[in-house]
Amino acid sequence: MSLLFTPRAVGPLTLKNRIVVAPMCMYSAVDGVPQPWHAQHIGRLALSGAGLVIIEATGVEAAGRISWADTGLWNDEQEAAFARIIRDIRTYSDTPIGIQLAHAGRKASTNPPWIERGGPAPADKAWETFSASNQPFKADWHTPTALDRAGMDRVVDAFVDSAKRADRAGFDLVELHAAHGYLLTQFLSPLSNERTDEFGGSLENRMRFPLRVAQALRDTWPRTKALGARFNGSDWTEGGVTPDEAAVFGQALHAMGYDYLHLTSGGNVATARIPGDQPNYQVAFAETVKAAVPEANVMAVGMIVTPQQAEALLVEGKADLIAIARAVLDDPHWGHHAAVTLGQPEGLPAQYERAGAAHWPGYAAARALADASIAA
Repeated sequence: MSLLFTPRAVGPLTLKNRIVVAPMCMYSAVDGVPQPWHAQHIGRLALSGAGLVIIEATGVEAAGRISWADTGLWNDEQEAAFARIIRDIRTYSDTPIGIQLAHAGRKASTNPPWIERGGPAPADKAWETFSASNQPFKADWHTPTALDRAGMDRVVDAFVDSAKRADRAGFDLVELHAAHGYLLTQFLSPLSNERTDEFGGSLENRMRFPLRVAQALRDTWPRTKALGARFNGSDWTEGGVTPDEAAVFGQALHAMGYDYLHLTSGGNVATARIPGDQPNYQVAFAETVKAAVPEANVMAVGMIVTPQQAEALLVEGKADLIAIARAVLDDPHWGHHAAVTLGQPEGLPAQYERAGAAHWPGYAAARALADASIAA
């Protein structure tokens, strides 16, 4: 039996396999409300063969969106739109669907990446941004307002409210976004946190506000559903977050009752050199956290493209779950194709079985072409 296709318990949720579709921003919402694009995108992922699908970073307040085209979950219209999508998916797929709750902090108020490379939003679409300190992400970006106690309370309340909305909308899982240079990372990293109060300086102090948000989520999100967190293992810059610090943060989250720990990196320093073209370039961070918290479910991500890669990481004990991102955009049936590659039942929906390995004479030729394209 392939480990990739062995079921895994994630808190109260049992995944049919270890493949997770990682959150990927679509930058296609209107006033935070998901659109028809999201309905077809999420629905397609629910048929991908993955054991879990996590929806993109979703702002817990308007100021917490990365761009003006991001999804949000702070009002009734947004909640109702997500609920419709989940309700429709449940008519054809039982794949668990999660949502990543996020606040972009100083990296908010931007354009989608295909408009001026995602730089600061124009004046008519911009808003005030917030961070641990009043240090901008780049010299030509807006200067954020350092959060005071009232601002921190507001953000915590926003996460709590969004979690309640996610529960009502029918999501099976919530992932707390504490990575990629967004607000909680800005507190965790000494490169973006210049505070001199109890929220800055030592690792214990830098973790204080992120852990407060994490605890508020843990207290709010039902124990009958799964809860995880995504956070950085490195800033890829000297003086930034280290894998050992990530391990300490992971231990705290696990002790708090988080059901999985999702390791990624980067995004907090504009000039950082990240080897994003290297296979498994972030796996070492998952491995470090797994060694520190062996009883935790640890998720690895980062240029994991082939089923053989994913299987090897599980066999070697470097992670318990494998997150796939752009590879599943390239191949919406990545999970089904991985099953065939690893000698497991394909698991296609009945409507697609005629295109599967067991019934379509062209399957081998089609996959050979796709594999050759990946190799190139």
